[in-house]
Amino acid sequence: MQAPKHTAHTTQTLSRATTWLLLGVVVVLAIVPLFLYPESEFGGADGSAEEVIAKINPEVEPWFAPLWEPPGGETESLLFALQAAIGAGIIGYYFGRKQGENLGRKHPSAPDHE
Repeated sequence: MQAPKHTAHTTQTLSRATTWLLLGVVVVLAIVPLFLYPESEFGGADGSAEEVIAKINPEVEPWFAPLWEPPGGETESLLFALQAAIGAGIIGYYFGRKQGENLGRKHPSAPDHE
């Protein structure tokens, strides 16, 4: 009895299935809390910390003021999401580059696409 042959196609298909599965899990993890707690506010840690500090010692003043404050919560959320997207892009580029280098070492006869 022969073992099944693993081709690049089956590995790539498995990789795609894994990617879609993980993406689905991330989406579910992001959306489920919104349905479980529909009336709750998901605020940031900055506001919570400020409230706790004010309760402990109401006379505490901030050490410095921000150079610029966004005009609204939506702008602040947009900037936060943009920062996260840029960071994810940089990390994804790094891992993709390293994977490409490793594949190049394993298959040196592959054409160079620089």
